Formats: sequence, C-alpha cells, structure tokens
Amino acid sequence: MCRMFAGQDPDRYALETRRMRLNGQSTSIRLEKSFWRIIDEIAASEGITTPAFVSKLHSEVLMLHGEPQNFTSLLRCTCLVYLENCPTLLAAE
Repeated sequence: MCRMFAGQDPDRYALETRRMRLNGQSTSIRLEKSFWRIIDEIAASEGITTPAFVSKLHSEVLMLHGEPQNFTSLLRCTCLVYLENCPTLLAAE
C-alpha cells in the first residue's frame, strides 16, 4: 500500500514559492507543486488568475473569520474541499 504513496514522483511534493499581492500587499506563498496545480485549476474554473483567486479567497476569509492563523494550510484545505466536491477529478488522478 505505501508503495503507491512512497513511489510518487518527488517533483509532486517539491516546494514552489510564488510572489503575489493579497489585498494590495506583496507576499510570498510556499506550497507543494501539487497544491499549486490544483489552485491553478480552481482559478481557471472561476475564470480568473491564480493570484486573483488567492487574493479573493483571502479577502473572503478575512470577512468571515478574521486573519487566518495559517493561510497556507487554508490553501491546502481549499484544495481538499475542491477535490472532495469534484469526484470525477479524483478518479482522473
């Protein structure tokens, strides 16, 4: 069973840092490439750029819950929620 997980391409979990603006402030966000791929897909499905999606998400979280303690964790969980609600995507992986 673990071979499926351990045998994956290391590039999938390599970290990638992207610089973008969140509500007008320049910042860097560091996530695994697999998460960036999903975030890029979410943004494209919304018809906006990835920085615009991430900034919009940050703004909405601020309004609902205040400043998130760990925004990168929120982004990872956003990917999970997206995958959980798109079962055809999980089957294609």
